[in-house]
Amino acid sequence: QVHLVESGGGLVQPGGSLGLSCAASGIFFAIDVMGWYRQAPGKERELVAAITTGGSANYADSVKGRFTISRDNAKNTVYLQMNSLKPEDTAVYYCNAGVKRSLASRNYDYWGQGTQVTVSS
Repeated sequence: QVHLVESGGGLVQPGGSLGLSCAASGIFFAIDVMGWYRQAPGKERELVAAITTGGSANYADSVKGRFTISRDNAKNTVYLQMNSLKPEDTAVYYCNAGVKRSLASRNYDYWGQGTQVTVSS
């Protein structure tokens, strides 16, 4: 019933910028926290950034000052603007959302399909 669709991945040079988008669609009551995770080859998936419905955000130490997470609640969309990219940022990036299916339900965790971000000269 709920789908998260990502876009915006690609290949960029070190120091470059890239913007990711993830839109939620389907039948649900509300979306709570949305965020971005990433997973590099041989490593565990890690939190990159998360944002509440009110716009309060937190970031992994490795991306603070370089990445900005934002959301458009009317569009059920979360964004990740990535600046000053480093080769270490290379990973598959996944969007995540806590979705309340109905008024009486708890939040369920949903994931996007992932989009590849490669930072290389």
